[in-house]
Parts: sequence; structure tokens; C-alpha cells
Amino acid sequence: MTARTASRVVVQSPTMPGSDDATEGPTSDAARRAARKDRKVSAILHEGYPVRYWDSDLGPDEDRWLAADLPAGAPLAGEQPQAAWTDLTPAPGRSLHESAAALSPDGALLVHTEKVFAAHGDQHDRLVVVAVDGGARRVLADDPATDLFAPAVSPDGRWVAALAESHSSPTLPPTLRLVVVPLTGPEAETGPAAVRVVVPDWEVWGGVPQWGPDSATLFLAVDHEGGAPVFRVDVASGAVVRLTADRGAYADLQVSPDGRSVYAVRSAVDAPPAVVRLAAEGEGQQPVALPGPATVPDLPGTLTEVTATAADGSPLRAWLAVPAGAGPAEPAPLLLWIHGGPIGSWNAWSWRWNPWLAVARGYAVLLPDPGLSTGYGAQFLARGWGAWGAEPYTDLLTLTDAALLRDDLDAARTAAMGGSFGGYMANWVAGHTDRFRAVVTHASLWALDQFGPTTDGAYYWTREMTPGMQAANDPAAHAAAIVTPMLVIHGDKDYRVPIGEGLRLWWALNSAWDGDPADMPHKFLYYPDENHWVLSPQHAVLWYETVFAFLATHVHGVEFRVPDLLR
Repeated sequence: MTARTASRVVVQSPTMPGSDDATEGPTSDAARRAARKDRKVSAILHEGYPVRYWDSDLGPDEDRWLAADLPAGAPLAGEQPQAAWTDLTPAPGRSLHESAAALSPDGALLVHTEKVFAAHGDQHDRLVVVAVDGGARRVLADDPATDLFAPAVSPDGRWVAALAESHSSPTLPPTLRLVVVPLTGPEAETGPAAVRVVVPDWEVWGGVPQWGPDSATLFLAVDHEGGAPVFRVDVASGAVVRLTADRGAYADLQVSPDGRSVYAVRSAVDAPPAVVRLAAEGEGQQPVALPGPATVPDLPGTLTEVTATAADGSPLRAWLAVPAGAGPAEPAPLLLWIHGGPIGSWNAWSWRWNPWLAVARGYAVLLPDPGLSTGYGAQFLARGWGAWGAEPYTDLLTLTDAALLRDDLDAARTAAMGGSFGGYMANWVAGHTDRFRAVVTHASLWALDQFGPTTDGAYYWTREMTPGMQAANDPAAHAAAIVTPMLVIHGDKDYRVPIGEGLRLWWALNSAWDGDPADMPHKFLYYPDENHWVLSPQHAVLWYETVFAFLATHVHGVEFRVPDLLR
């Protein structure tokens, strides 16, 4: 990060414990790393929780924040001036892992998040401010029942905007609020900093606050009914104005220095990411597209919506991508795609799960937002909290039934797919209905009693997963009821949903099959070196090729063909 009005820079650096700012010698970071490498030591001694995060092992180094002042003038040709770094956070342990920070405009203060570890393996994130000159440190805001993150310092240096996520319980989901905290000036000098919610009861899932140059206005994009529109918020009054009128999903907001424009990356389920401009004032706008490096691809179908009403009266909606040429004479088979999270929404373009690749092969793809989805209010998110197999499951089937009322879809040829929590739900679907011809489950939760303690953030899930919740919503308890062919996909480096889930599911399917092993319809696509996502290009290609080959077999009756690179 660079200061807005000063020549100061702050970086985050993973540094070995006990090392100092020496560039060489036994106390330097380089020497400590070299010693481990030379002795072929990979072991890590942990003294607390957690020990891993997503696809990364934690340690032995520790994240720190370092500051330096840039040279006053440009270096001469051939010169490589060295910055003199100051360690602002010595001996942090694990407290700064995944830390976010913001620098005051004059570079004098660094506001960063810091983890506080508690008994029973629990933790929360608070805000800390450090004086870059001298290193004086104070807690800016701290609530053991809330995580504070995404800090942003106002241009006048007086305020910090942030997001505050309350901790969930077995019966209550988290809330996510936009807050401000005084950093300097009279408000900060009167005592402990007070966290003020800017807009009471407004859920800001997906939002990252950005200040306007007047230090009185905040801009952020928030999940809302299948999109993520841009909103302008008056900090003093809490008045909210929606700038964008479309269903696009906006991200990476940047406000122009004069405060007249907001730049953003816009995508949608039917539009890949592109940079656009909006006016900072006004509402109901259409974005102005800016020149980009690539043309927008032609899509092999059209996007529409499906709506329905749940048994409890809740309105339900989904996106539906339909292939060109589908109609009553040639209805398209339907793929139900279930999003992960579980807190999330189908509202943006995805290269990883891209429905248009399926549409290009003649499938219609249903992208529903069932209970637990964001963008529909706190009550809708709460539907199914602590009861994953209830409303989320019934909402999915209700929206599927609503979609299949269309005469351009074939109700006799359907399949269900999901990843992560969507994989959990795909497993639940497989154990509770035989209506689908095939089920694809990626990086999925299978045995909740095993998942809870072995995932990378067990403290988070135990807030919701009581023993009773696990028993009532455990897909593994319904293994004997599965008759639908399943394609299991899992990466060995997945720490969010550890490989044990995929292995245990695969054993359950095998042990339940009492026919000739050569005739077993289930398959397991295993990636020894991929994580929760499949990120290598060649493996992503194989992912799609295997999924489409499996679907062709069970939806279209085509003989299964192993992709060439897997032979």
C-alpha cells in the first residue's frame, strides 16, 4: 500500500519467527529459511489453532506488516536503492494471517485486522491501529462476538469504514453490517472507539466499502436478488441510493479523485467481467462500458428467470440458461446447478462453473438461490440455518419443478450438480430422491461428524453444527438410499473440505454396490495436487470433459468415454 499524500509504502511479508531486519547472518530470515531447506526439514510445530487455511499449511513463517519510506528522487541508471524496512508487527504469531489493512492518507497510521484467539479453539478479528513512526499501537475496535474486516481509511484521515460480521449460533445466521469507527479527531479522543452501524438492518454481503473524496460518502456493491448493484451511502444519515439499475454484479470499485465517477468491474451470469464507469450521483444508471482487451463472446443461448413460491410463502427465484434452438419439438435436458457457500448467490460470471459450456452442448442450466442465499434479506438467509436438509433442499426442488413447466425443457432428462456446500446438497439430493438421472458432487461435505473437526476452520462450523444438527442433516446417514449414478470429484489439497469426505463417500458407494464391480455406475475423479478448486488449466479441461462424458452416459444414454488424457 502507498500513502496518498506521502512517499511511504507498507507491505505484508511472511517472515520466520525470531528473525530480525538483518539481511544476512544467523538471525536473518534468509538464514533461517536456508537452514530448514538444507536440512530437508518440512515439519511445523503448532502451539495453537488453526494449522491450515483453504489449500495452504500455516507456518513456519508469520505474516507481518513492514513500512518504508521511498527515495525522494528517481534512482540513477544502474542503481538499486534498498528501502529501510521497519517491522510494525514483531512476533505476531498467527494473529496476522489473512490480515487486511489500510493506510492513512499521510502514511502516519496503519489500520489492520488482527486475530484474537480464545479458549476452545475460537477466534475473532478486531481492528488495530499502529503509528508507523515509533510503532505505538492501540486497539481501535474489538467485539469478541463479531469479526471486523475490510478496513478503509477516509481521505481526511478521521474515519475507518469496515464490515462487521456477527458470529452465528445454532439457530441464528451471521449478519453483515457496514460500520464506521473514529480514527483521529475529537471523536477518537473521547475514549474507546465506538463502532457505529451506518445503515441498521442492511445486509451487505459481497460488499467492500470505498470512500468518496468528501469523506462523507461510501460506495459498495452488495448482493441483491441475483445481482450485486452499486450503492452510495451517506455516512451521517445512513441514506442509501442504488446507482445501477441492471442485474449486473459489480466489484472492485474505485472512486475517481474528483468524486464524479465510480469505476468498477461488472459481470453477470451472462456477461464476463469488464471495466465500466458510473456517475457517482444519480440512480437507476446503465453502466458505460470502457475499452477492454477482448470482445464479449457470443453466448450459445439466452438467460431468463424462473420464479416460484415456497411452502412457507417465501418467494423463490433462479437464473435459467436455455440453449438456442430448444423448443417444444426439441426440449433441452435440464442441469440443476447448486451454489456453494452456503452463504452465497448465483449473480456473477464464473469461469470455474460456467453454465454456457453446458448450454453449448445442448443442456439448459438452472441456477437457483434457495434458502441460505444472500441478496434476499436476513429472513431468507435464515431459512434452513441449522437445517440444511430442509428448506434449501425443498426450495431447490420447487424451483426445478417450476422450470420444468416450460415446454422447451425435458422433464425426463435431468441431472443435479454442486460443489462445496452445493456438493453437500447434491449428496443430500442423491439420498432423498431418484428423480435425477445423474448427480455430480465436487469437493463435497459427506459426513458432518467428520467434516466439522477436520476442516480448516472448525471453530466457525461448530457455532452452527451441534451434534443434533449433524445427525439431522448428515448425507452419510442416507447412503443406503442412493440409487442415482454419482460422479465424485475431489482434490487431495482441499483443506476446506478435506479429502476424507470424498474418500468416505466413495467407499460408501462402493460398499453399497452389490452387483458386478464392472457394472457400478459411480465414478471418482481424483486430483492428487488440486485444492478446493481445480485451478490448473489442463485439469480444468479434464474436469469439464469428465463431467460432460458422465452426463452424456446417464442423460443421453451414450456409452461412457474416458477423456484421452485420463486413459
